[in-house]
Amino acid sequence: MMDVLVCAAPGELKIERRPAPEPGPDEVLLRVRRVGICGTDMHIYRGTQPFLSYPRVMGHELSGEVVSAPAASGLAKGDHAYVMPYLSCGTCPACAKGKPNCCMNIRVLGVHMDGGLCEFLAVPVGFVRKIDGVGLDEAAMVEFLAIGAHAVRRARIEPGQSALVVGAGPIGIAATLFAKLAGATVAVLDARADRLAFCREHLSADHVVTLSDATPTALAALTDGAFFDVVFDATGSAAAMQQGFAYVGHGGTYVLISVVSADITFSDPEFHKREMSLLASRNATVEDFDHVLSAIKAGKVPTAALNTHKASLKDLADALPGWMEPSAGVIKAIVSC
Repeated sequence: MMDVLVCAAPGELKIERRPAPEPGPDEVLLRVRRVGICGTDMHIYRGTQPFLSYPRVMGHELSGEVVSAPAASGLAKGDHAYVMPYLSCGTCPACAKGKPNCCMNIRVLGVHMDGGLCEFLAVPVGFVRKIDGVGLDEAAMVEFLAIGAHAVRRARIEPGQSALVVGAGPIGIAATLFAKLAGATVAVLDARADRLAFCREHLSADHVVTLSDATPTALAALTDGAFFDVVFDATGSAAAMQQGFAYVGHGGTYVLISVVSADITFSDPEFHKREMSLLASRNATVEDFDHVLSAIKAGKVPTAALNTHKASLKDLADALPGWMEPSAGVIKAIVSC
């Protein structure tokens, strides 16, 4: 038997005792050790995540210890590992193109199926990767960082280009970090002074801009009226996503990391005049995970500063509502299982 934290309904978390999973022949049994809490989990708790049904075990930012693994997997009992939580089918057209992150049949742990806020988890072997030289806390942060790294890779940023990151939550922070590592001059736009201070202090953001009625004027002033080579949206706001089109310079690229249940509209004459490239960025691939791990090992990711809050599995039901308040100052919260 094992402890499992279940979101039974919006606003309702409870510990249940369930049988530990029996792994199939192509599955790894993990003793879950760390789970990162992200915006998706908070949306599930609020009841605003559109892609799941209740009850649900949340948690998709996972690291743990191998209990058992198939003989030819390269994994052994006691190995530390992280999980790629996007369970792709491997056979659809997207997977055949090397894009399993947007698999037509994707199942995401903690969203479409039960996730990692439990003591043991059975995961298909292809989605469990051994870690060396990285701690369990750091490994539980790889997934959200990989989303930002994937968006930056999609943008094909070149050294010396200008980039604007709109939204300084964890995903925006990840995009800021990897845009800087790619050699861009990066500005960050957000309404929260504490998040902007974090980006300046820990990520070496070149400019931070507080959201206000004067934002367009301030951004124009930073770029001599040319605006930005690349703009990333990480707000989760349809209104912000639409406004972001105005911040893309001529010949520039707009990357929507956010996804919202809304239609996004834009001025076609402005879009064509600028010959703008519009890109969606979804999840991440193994290349992005590897890039993040390399950056962590090289000391280029301020993991200690990112990990602002901690709790145990049994304490999370009490801690999570408080973490969702802006005054809590959460960047990344890690749960020990």
